[in-house]
Amino acid sequence: MPNATTTADPQTTGSSTIDRYFKISERGSTISREVRGGIVTFFTMAYIVVLNPLILGFAKDVDGQFLGGGSAPNLPAIAAGTALVAGLLTILMGVVSNFPLALATGLGLNAFVAFAIASQMTWADAMGLVVLEGAIILLLVLTGFRTAVFHAVPKQLKVAISVGIGLFIALIGFVDAGFVRRTASGTVPVQLGVDGFLGGWPTLVFVVGLITIIVLWVRKVRGAILIAIVTTTVLAIVIEAIAKIGPMVNGDKVNPTGWGLIVPKLPEKIIDSPDLATVGQFSLLGSFQSVGVVSAALLIFTLMLADFFDTMGTMTAIGHEADLLDEDGLPPNTDRILIVDSLAAAAGGAAGVSSNTSYIESASGVGEGARTGLASVVTGVLFLASMVFAPLVQVIPSEAAVPALVLVGFLMMQQVKEIDWDDVEIAIPAFLTIVLMPFTYSITAGIGAGFVAYVLIKVVRGKSSAVHPLMWLVAGLFVLYFAIDPIKDVLGV
Repeated sequence: MPNATTTADPQTTGSSTIDRYFKISERGSTISREVRGGIVTFFTMAYIVVLNPLILGFAKDVDGQFLGGGSAPNLPAIAAGTALVAGLLTILMGVVSNFPLALATGLGLNAFVAFAIASQMTWADAMGLVVLEGAIILLLVLTGFRTAVFHAVPKQLKVAISVGIGLFIALIGFVDAGFVRRTASGTVPVQLGVDGFLGGWPTLVFVVGLITIIVLWVRKVRGAILIAIVTTTVLAIVIEAIAKIGPMVNGDKVNPTGWGLIVPKLPEKIIDSPDLATVGQFSLLGSFQSVGVVSAALLIFTLMLADFFDTMGTMTAIGHEADLLDEDGLPPNTDRILIVDSLAAAAGGAAGVSSNTSYIESASGVGEGARTGLASVVTGVLFLASMVFAPLVQVIPSEAAVPALVLVGFLMMQQVKEIDWDDVEIAIPAFLTIVLMPFTYSITAGIGAGFVAYVLIKVVRGKSSAVHPLMWLVAGLFVLYFAIDPIKDVLGV
């Protein structure tokens, strides 16, 4: 009987070393699918290279200095540092963990660093806190604690985490496309488009992209997601060239029907040299002198808990979608995944671009067929290339990329049938986990609410002994997390 290598897809036969290392054929994939998946993941994540500088770049530290030093924002340096760390750590994730998971600066965490931490200390001190947080999480991984927590979580609650993340990333897609927006009146939190109606060419691009991706997907066209992104990007470039729409925000001017982050147009130049001024700009223990031991410890705790459970939810959801979870609901090489993720947190601080973490947008690459770490290597290489090819990265508008997130949200939502909705002991925690992720725009908040509710219901039904000791501990930590501001008030910090 021929061996697996000789009967593999022709695209992997000539690259048997790569095939064996990444277990491409073993996981039912091909090199071309992995490459496509890696490219799609990059397209759906590339916005962070533009968005992270906008979040970090305009915030000032306690001395009135901007990140990277100086009295003016240094956006190119933050963009280059963002791409550098994302590229290196995503490649490391692929090579070491062989899992289709990409990493970059964590949204939400970067805003917390910019506006809640840097305002109390220097940028170097703030990034030192991020490095310490990453080091502590790494220690928890190496001691086995982080993996033990994963094992302690009931399987159906893990499913609920995946479903909640599916709804969350679908909402991200709709919001980033301007299809769903905050209301100006405040009578309701969100609404359809502008004033309840769809308007503007960018939203049309999103709708066309969503229709295209759905049609190609149901027709089972190979490369459906990538084809949809490329074609809608071309459409967006043509529309911008004719209509001259411009950005949604340009200085003090606001155009509600403009492009969200990136104005799609052919760049004047293709290559630009990277500025790495933020790299190495951190002070490991400076924060303790700036705000005191108690305040610094509480800030580290807040960062750590968000990082800890965001990654748990993300890797579980990606593993489920890729059909890579074992009988305990854990992906292969869990420890390696967590080690790389922990290193990413510290690396982001060391590079001065905030904590890096695993991105749920990786699910778009899985939706395209990615099953191995080769897809992550491709994504990482593209991030590194974006350091010098930044003008090309700024061609693809979010409106063309985020339809992929909506489709993947649907795919992840299908897992909801695995939850026993007749068992209130799991159904209520699962429900809170699922709905609070999109409603609070936070994976951590959804997981925390589900864990606390699970323990509470077990207690009131007289089943305290059935709760794993680590679930007790984690639920208690989440109570502290949710009450962090009142605790600070009591402590006077």
